[in-house]
Parts: sequence; C-alpha cells; structure tokens
Amino acid sequence: MAFLYFRLFVMMFLQFAIWGAWAPVLGAVLINKLGLTGTQVGWVFSLMPLACMLSPFLGGQIADRYVPTQIFLAICHLATGACLLVLSVHTEANDYGKIQLWMFIACLFYAPTLALTSSLAFHHMKKVERDFGLVRVGGTIGWIVMGLLLSAWRGGRLAGVLPEAPVSDCLLLAGWCAIAMGVYCLTLPHTPPAREGADPLAFRKALGLLKDPVFAIFMAISFVVTTELQFYYVLTSPFLEGIGVASDKVPAYMTLAQWAEIGVMALALPICLPVLGIRKTLAIGVIAWPLRYIVFSIGHPVWLVIASLTLHGFCYVFFFTVSQVYVDRVAPKDIRASAQGLLALITLGLGSFLGSMFCGWVQTHFTVDGVTNWQMVFAIPIALTVACAIAFMIFFKEPRAAEQAAKPAAA
Repeated sequence: MAFLYFRLFVMMFLQFAIWGAWAPVLGAVLINKLGLTGTQVGWVFSLMPLACMLSPFLGGQIADRYVPTQIFLAICHLATGACLLVLSVHTEANDYGKIQLWMFIACLFYAPTLALTSSLAFHHMKKVERDFGLVRVGGTIGWIVMGLLLSAWRGGRLAGVLPEAPVSDCLLLAGWCAIAMGVYCLTLPHTPPAREGADPLAFRKALGLLKDPVFAIFMAISFVVTTELQFYYVLTSPFLEGIGVASDKVPAYMTLAQWAEIGVMALALPICLPVLGIRKTLAIGVIAWPLRYIVFSIGHPVWLVIASLTLHGFCYVFFFTVSQVYVDRVAPKDIRASAQGLLALITLGLGSFLGSMFCGWVQTHFTVDGVTNWQMVFAIPIALTVACAIAFMIFFKEPRAAEQAAKPAAA
C-alpha cells in the first residue's frame, strides 16, 4: 500500500508541475514582456476554463465507460506536451492569435486530466478522507519545484545546464513536464472503466446530483468562489512586479503559497476534516480568501503582501481539495469520474472562464496610463468572497444528509 501511495504521489507531482510551470507567471510574461492588455491576458487565461467546460462531456465519459483511465491520461498528457512546445514558439514571436489557438488546444488535452487523476487516486485508496491529502500534496510539491526551477533558470543559476531563459521559459518547462507525465501514466495502476452503470451516458447521470438542493447550493457557491480565484492566478505576478518585486524572484516567492499548501494538506487537513467535518472545513477555506485580498488591496509593506501568499494554503486545500472529497462521497460509484468532471465543469470550467475575463476587465478598467490601481482591483474579490462565506455558512449542510439525498436523485 505504501508503494501504491508513492506512485500516486508521483502522479500528482507531475500533474501539477505542468500547470505550476506556467500558470503563476504567464500573466506577467504577457503583460510586462509582450505588452498585452489585461483584457487580452484574461482571454488567454480563460482558455483553460473553457476547455474544462468541454472536458467532462468527453473525459469522464471515456474513463467511466470505455478506456482505462491510465491509458487515457497518457494520451492526453503527451498531446498536451507537444502543444505547449509549439505554443512556446509562437510566444517568442509575440503572435497573439497563435498564442490563443495553441493554448486552447493544449488546454483541451490537459483539462480532462485534472479530474481523472483524482478519480484514479480515489479508485485505489481505502480511506480517502484520511489519505487523499497525503497523496495530493505531491501536486503541491510539483508546483513548488517548478517555481524554484524557473527562478533559478531566470536568475542564471543554471548556466551551463540550460541556455539563457527565453521569454517562453515557463511554457517550455511545462511542455517537457507534460511529456514526462504522459510516459509515467503508462506505469500507473490499471483503472478499468466502470461498465455496470445503468445509464451509458455517465455525465448525464452525474447531472442528476444537482437535484439535491444541498449539492446544488455547494456547486453555486463553488462557482462564485472560483471566479475570484482568478484574481490570484492571473494578476498576482504582475501585481508583485508592480509593487517592486524583481521578476526573477516572483516565481520563487509565489511558491510560498504551495509551501503553505503542504503544511495545510499534510498536517491540518488530516486532523480538521475528520474532526470538524466537511462543512466547517470548507467554511474555513472560504473565509481565508477575503483575508488574503485585503492584504493585497492594502499593498504594503511588501513583506506582508508576500507573507499573505501563505493564506493560499487554506484557500485552496480547505476548499478545493475538500470539495473533491465531498463529491466523491455523494456520487454513486459508477459515475465518480464524471461527478469529478461536473465539479471541474462548474469550477475549473465555467467559474474560471468567467473569472478570467472578469479579472482581466477589472485590471484594464482600473489601469490608467500604464499604472494599475491595485487597491480598487482587489476590492472586488474581497466583496464577493465575503458574500460567499456568509452564504456558505447559512445554506450549506454537512454532506451526510446530502449523500442520502443525492444518490437516489441520481439513480
């Protein structure tokens, strides 16, 4: 069992190393190096969420009904890597149209894997609530390693090993990680499709979970929360550079968020989730969001802004990781991959798509003569995340009742 968990840990490491190589810093590359507007960058970042809206209809269906999950993951990752390498070429050429095209194609292949790696892990774990955090932390470590590696590359500390870092350094790093992940997926435990489901369209059955009011409320709040996550992913790197942080230090500083994730996931989550339950653990995660954005809105001192990045550990782990556990608990066994895909559709898909465009529009709106009013930019997610925290505490219930209601509704 320990060796199995190690294999799943490595899977998560590579899965999120791909995303972690480009997501935290691409916004700064596009705005500060290529001269794109916030609205243009918002469109680029919206392509991953758009792909996540399409992937549940294909990825979950294939894995639940037709193809072993590990094989499908290998195909998707190899294709993702090839597309990211092509994307890096067009980024060097500052060809905005080709950047959009190849980013979208890469995201179409990568998006299904986000839900399916979790689904594969859940399939092979005996005690999900106790052990999933210990496996999922591998993804956080992968994200950190990419940030540190990118900072070292940009700072010239890998001279003689790698050539001078180009503009598209983050995309090159992500592309090679995706290819490595594609090869590794072929070694993962066999995870056959669940063919015993009564409905051959697994995603249609997963949609039936929304008939349960508690599950529907959870999805609605998750949607709004995710729209505000994009203010962190898209704008933090240009914001840090805007308050005086050197560009080669930004990737390393942003890994503080993932270091915090490790602590929360490995230490706090295994204790809090069994003791507090899913409802209270999720509530803590939601409350951490406005606290971080308040510090961002103040914008000084710089050390406090950098320190506030650690709140991401609670924001992400106590909300998004616990959300996956919740969905796994309430979903019938034969549609768990599609149920995770539904969560990805609402959050990583629709929420992130609209959030990316929204935060890009907000940044452009509050930018005059090249100077962004970051205080006003981050006032928006403060208001919306506070509203989400209040709504969550009032309307969401502990999922034991949701499990009883959701499964008959989905049958």
